[in-house]
Amino acid sequence: MGRLTRRLAVLGLLAGVALGMAPAASAATWARFGTPTATSTYGTSIEFDQPVTIDKRVSRVELLLTVADAIGPTVIQLAAPTATGPTVLTHLLDTSGGGHLFPNTRLQARWRLVGADDTDIELGPALRVTYADERFHWQTQSGPVVHVHWYDGSADFGQRALKIGEDGVRKAADLLGVTETEPVDFYVYADQTAFYDALGPGTRENVGGEQIPGLRTLFALIPPDQINDAWVGTVIPHELTHLVFDTATSNPYHQPPRWLNEGLAVYESQGYDATDRGLTADAASSDTLIPLSGLVGQFPTSADAFYLAYAESVSALDFMVRTYGSDALVAVIRSYKDGRTDDEAFKKGLGIDTAAFEAAWLTDIGGKAPTRYGPQPAPAGPIPSAWLAGGDLSSPIASGTAGAIAATGGPASPISSAPAGGSDVTAAILGVLAVGMLVVVLLVIARRRGAPNGTGP
Repeated sequence: MGRLTRRLAVLGLLAGVALGMAPAASAATWARFGTPTATSTYGTSIEFDQPVTIDKRVSRVELLLTVADAIGPTVIQLAAPTATGPTVLTHLLDTSGGGHLFPNTRLQARWRLVGADDTDIELGPALRVTYADERFHWQTQSGPVVHVHWYDGSADFGQRALKIGEDGVRKAADLLGVTETEPVDFYVYADQTAFYDALGPGTRENVGGEQIPGLRTLFALIPPDQINDAWVGTVIPHELTHLVFDTATSNPYHQPPRWLNEGLAVYESQGYDATDRGLTADAASSDTLIPLSGLVGQFPTSADAFYLAYAESVSALDFMVRTYGSDALVAVIRSYKDGRTDDEAFKKGLGIDTAAFEAAWLTDIGGKAPTRYGPQPAPAGPIPSAWLAGGDLSSPIASGTAGAIAATGGPASPISSAPAGGSDVTAAILGVLAVGMLVVVLLVIARRRGAPNGTGP
């Protein structure tokens, strides 16, 4: 989602807790609310207005704003009226730039007034509004699940897009064993500028379609004269497979790895084709594979690595189905619904963890484990010569103990078995430690004597 949408969704949980702790509304009504309204200007703002007549002084005015599928509202605190009587509460929500909202974002707004003594509250009526891209005159055709919206092209254009969409949802739902009943809104843009404006700042230049599971909405860039092109029959099912994948895996704890999500979308929409096979084989032979563990989040941005990431993802899916069967694939995916970790989900479906799966996949495609970059374990330091006098050298501790025993004929510490030349240094170290311990003991005794009733602070 846009940054504002994500921010409001994340803060929703804390706001929900705050609502649960808020004082109950008083029996006597001291605020009479009129009909709330919201006025939207696409790409600029949404203005929320609430007429109200107030009979007592107000200490706080808050707008409770819930965006899309957030689990609770965000509390926006506003200036309180300075006088009683009729007034209009107003808030302007910025939807430009960093406050971008996707078209078709649904919001619920509700005003809350807190009395001057903070012991009673008044809640206004809930207002529901959908933030729409009002730059175009949208046409709509609807099927059992998918609703297609487009502004450029004939009725045949809409019908073609609708059929591809419905077929894509049905195929993915049948595979994953889920039933899709909530509608999916599919918005088709005819030009790139309008499409990128809808997706917002930061959209990558190679994006031709994007789905927003929390909104149950799909956006695609399809010029009217290309509706019958082969790629359209791929991109629409691809994006809709993501929505079905979300239905099958959605949980509040853990997102499945991106390579699994994208791999399934490619596998279902176009299969493991010759292009992706070639990319994967070339990377395996040149030792330039990206580890699957490096494809759990966003894919690389450079063109070559971007396409390789997709190729590897569908390659791994193809290997999983060939080796373990489609039922095992479904078991892995459906396991995420219960909030399992990646290793738990893979063990549930395949009987092995993700590392073992990746190793088996690499063997299948003739690759080897890619070099891991980033922080590495520190190299082992030198072993003191006294520890090497004999005995089991499987560990520094065992080596030191064995060497000391061999040198003295009985148990000893590495310090006691040090070479004679180091005796002066050893004695100095022991002396410093003894003095330090004595100082600590004296400080503890002094503090205890100075504390009331002989107790410490």
